[in-house]
Amino acid sequence: MWATMGAAKDFHPEKLVIGVLAGGIGITESLLPVLRESFGPTDYVSGPIAFDFTRYYEQEMGSPLHRLFVSFERLVNPETLADLKHSTNRMEDLFRRHGRRTVNLDPGLLCLSRFVLATTKESAHRVALRSGIYVEVELLYERGTFRPVEWTYPDYRSAAYIDALNSIRALCKAQLRP
Repeated sequence: MWATMGAAKDFHPEKLVIGVLAGGIGITESLLPVLRESFGPTDYVSGPIAFDFTRYYEQEMGSPLHRLFVSFERLVNPETLADLKHSTNRMEDLFRRHGRRTVNLDPGLLCLSRFVLATTKESAHRVALRSGIYVEVELLYERGTFRPVEWTYPDYRSAAYIDALNSIRALCKAQLRP
């Protein structure tokens, strides 16, 4: 008996989630309207979560830093992730002061089984999408929660981040119900 070849199908839409890293709360308040103008209405905005996992961004952005998560009502085609990353990179430039970033935007896609992030940095565990953008699986959903993988960033391993992403997943799950 011959095995049948799999047929390519359209991708299921996924939830756009942007991790916003910033110093001042005022910056994120002025950023939210820009995000909504580009990506549509939000359905989740977390409170600020202290970012004390690394000092990598402090020289450029100052301290203390915090992260918040923003998700959007409209589900997106995962094929658009590279475009979304280029768009958020341009937004970062809008908020520069004296040549330095005041905000770092990390777009990702959340579906019921995983959470991925877009990045411009190549590494063995990242897959090239296009136009200099890579994708990395950050978290897998198993046994009722997201769990990290070997290369997950330390902050994405934290209970606060996982709680926020579990909340966003619940919104996504409700949207996907027929």
